[in-house]
Amino acid sequence: MASYINLLAGDPAPWFHQRSFANPRYAFDSAAGRYIVLCFFGSATDEHSQEALRAVLLRPDLFDDDTASFFGVSMDSGDETETRVRNRYPGYRFLWDFDGSVSRLYGASPVDADSGQVSLLRRWVVLDPTLRVLEVVPFAQDRSDIGILIAFLDGLPPIDRFAGFPLQAPIIVLPNVFERDFCRKLIELYETKGGMESGFMHEVDGKTVGVTDHRHKRRRDYHIEEDDIIAFAQGRFVRRVIPEIRKVHQYDVTRMERYIVACYAAEDNAHFAAHRDNTTKGTQHRRFAVSVNLNDDFDGGEVSFPEYGSRSFKAPVGGAVVFSCSLLHAVSEVTRGRRYAFLPFLYDDAAAKIREDNNRFLDGSIGEYQAAPPDKDKDI
Repeated sequence: MASYINLLAGDPAPWFHQRSFANPRYAFDSAAGRYIVLCFFGSATDEHSQEALRAVLLRPDLFDDDTASFFGVSMDSGDETETRVRNRYPGYRFLWDFDGSVSRLYGASPVDADSGQVSLLRRWVVLDPTLRVLEVVPFAQDRSDIGILIAFLDGLPPIDRFAGFPLQAPIIVLPNVFERDFCRKLIELYETKGGMESGFMHEVDGKTVGVTDHRHKRRRDYHIEEDDIIAFAQGRFVRRVIPEIRKVHQYDVTRMERYIVACYAAEDNAHFAAHRDNTTKGTQHRRFAVSVNLNDDFDGGEVSFPEYGSRSFKAPVGGAVVFSCSLLHAVSEVTRGRRYAFLPFLYDDAAAKIREDNNRFLDGSIGEYQAAPPDKDKDI
């Protein structure tokens, strides 16, 4: 007897990377923050599958990437080579699951399926904005599943109230981490020294590499080299940030990574699209991110956490937003002025060992990390 994974409402949906119509390695977890509908239709040549796809394509009012997104999962290579289906923006994307890896995770294909004949259990899987299962609707012989699915989606609450009431992202907001004089000093340092284009980490062929893509991120950073400024920043974190993390999360921070003054400038249309801070081997040691605002004379540039609603956060001058590096977060485009921020990562000695062990996965353009002897970039 074939064995299938049995996903139920309330279960966390499996995360995965898979090749898609437009992306050779699509990270599914980046789609959080809206309702998700996965349709494991097998092949677009099947009449039931065709009717299912037509039904969702008739609902662009629903699948708009704000309320919901649709992901069609194909196991037929002909769907790609003959372009039977294609992405349509906003709202509609297709995944090429020819190896069956995603279908196995979601119970559409047997867990022990090989490359031979596969008994596919076609289905719809609906996820909430935190990527937890809301409903699983199997394909029915009379095709009643299509109407059941659409009725279920039409009955869902507004996206910001998917849990029945607005949620608070699991973050810490701390005013008065830095004094205003120190904030001004950091801004003056940036304006004197200038900033360099800031990219982001990406996994390519098993290596962590630095990537620049202005569609995803636009920001300039100054990497602080002044020992007295680094020491002062560390001291304020030891006194004002680390005790709060210990109280809230029962976690003892001992390491601090990256001393930068970041600048999101309106003239650059600066922003940072939704991302997580620990998804590559070169970054998986990061435990907490901290965003300290150094000024407030700007519009936009607010931090949001799409999995927990559309609310965004703008800390006061010298104030910090502290959050787990695993949370999906984004920085909205700055529309007036410049947002300056101090943006370190925090972790502990055990995570420092992970960071050192992962040196072998770093691209040559990224400097290696040594856990010992300690220096100003590691210990606090």
